[in-house]
Amino acid sequence: MSTPAVHPISLFDEVTLQAQVLVPILRALRTELGKEKADALVGQGLRDWVRAAYHRIGEQKPGDAREKWEGVWDELRPRIGDAVRREFIRNDDDAREYNVTRCSYAEFFKALGEPELGAILLCDFDFHVAEVGAPAVELTRTQTIMKGAAYCDFRYRFKRG
Repeated sequence: MSTPAVHPISLFDEVTLQAQVLVPILRALRTELGKEKADALVGQGLRDWVRAAYHRIGEQKPGDAREKWEGVWDELRPRIGDAVRREFIRNDDDAREYNVTRCSYAEFFKALGEPELGAILLCDFDFHVAEVGAPAVELTRTQTIMKGAAYCDFRYRFKRG
């Protein structure tokens, strides 16, 4: 296992800085293009960027798909810190199941009036990280706090061999 990279700021601080740039741009594009077209354009660009970023991180990690997935999370967890509160349901060789019961990211983006942007920058990345571990790692999540649910339901399944 490699030593996680040192990051000068938390993921929460990084995301708030990104939002300070993205929100005015998104709102200006909405004025020019309309909400639906602007949101679709920015959303696709950000999804592609976030997905590529996590795949690049995964490619740098040693080991098989599951180990690469674990390596990405080993790097992310310290940066996430206490910005989310998780309650574990199951954590063994076959599955990791937990609910996120508090999310500072969702609180921040809801206060900005931009939960869709928060979902793209943060909630979607969970699936991109799971892709790093494919086919050994599968993620099912049916709801998020960012989109109005009481909790986020993370259900990871691990395939052996």
